[in-house]
Amino acid sequence: PVDGPVGESVEVPVEGLVGVPGGLGSGRVLVTGASGALGGVVARHLVAVHGVRELVLVSRRGVGAPGARGLAGELEAAGARVWWVACDVSDREGLAKVLAEHAVSAVVHLAGVLDDGVIGAMSPERMAGVLAAKADAAWHLHELTAGVDLSAFVLFSSAAGVLGNAGQANYAAANAFLDALAAHRRGRGLPGVSLAWGLWSAVDGMGGDLSGADLRRMSQVGIEGLTVQRGLELFDTALGLDEPALVPIELNLATLRQNTDHLPEIFRT
Repeated sequence: PVDGPVGESVEVPVEGLVGVPGGLGSGRVLVTGASGALGGVVARHLVAVHGVRELVLVSRRGVGAPGARGLAGELEAAGARVWWVACDVSDREGLAKVLAEHAVSAVVHLAGVLDDGVIGAMSPERMAGVLAAKADAAWHLHELTAGVDLSAFVLFSSAAGVLGNAGQANYAAANAFLDALAAHRRGRGLPGVSLAWGLWSAVDGMGGDLSGADLRRMSQVGIEGLTVQRGLELFDTALGLDEPALVPIELNLATLRQNTDHLPEIFRT
């Protein structure tokens, strides 16, 4: 199901979905966090399914990141023009330069970092580091594209902000901000959707930092990993829904019903 912020859900079939362009195929699309494994998956999907022909791929190391040149080669072979840009997206001035050099028509913000720990260990520095990559960068993108006629403003959030994952107070706060920003934009008549993803089981990246105990705990409360195919199907579906915030997550409903005493609070309401 695609779960809404108040527990509403839309059942999405695994087979037979058709990608919803949502305006992404027209113009130059900016993708942050592009050197991560999920960034590469999304970039390929934008070209193959959404018809995007110009991509500005942003990461801290740019073309110097592992696999960056290979990804660019794949995308170019598929008919896209690609620009790799090295930029810390939490740096407003640096991001402003990128947007000054590239007239973008859509934004897909995937950048993020983890720094998990118990609440007593959450120093201001640990909070700030995680908030910078997600929340600060999203706000900079929001402000720096003011006046630009964007067709899409897509934020990759996390279910941590909805469920309140143990040890992720900073990450949960950062992602809750993204969800609120999408609602704020929509309230002002601007495009915006925040996708509070569950775990992508087949993609290395932040989810790959989870321990075996973390994965077992998630499985025990009915949260399963998304395959790449399933995740991209939910991405396409989300772009076609008129909602500012969605929770694309794979739930084992039988497990949820069997473990009602150990569920996150939102599942009990």
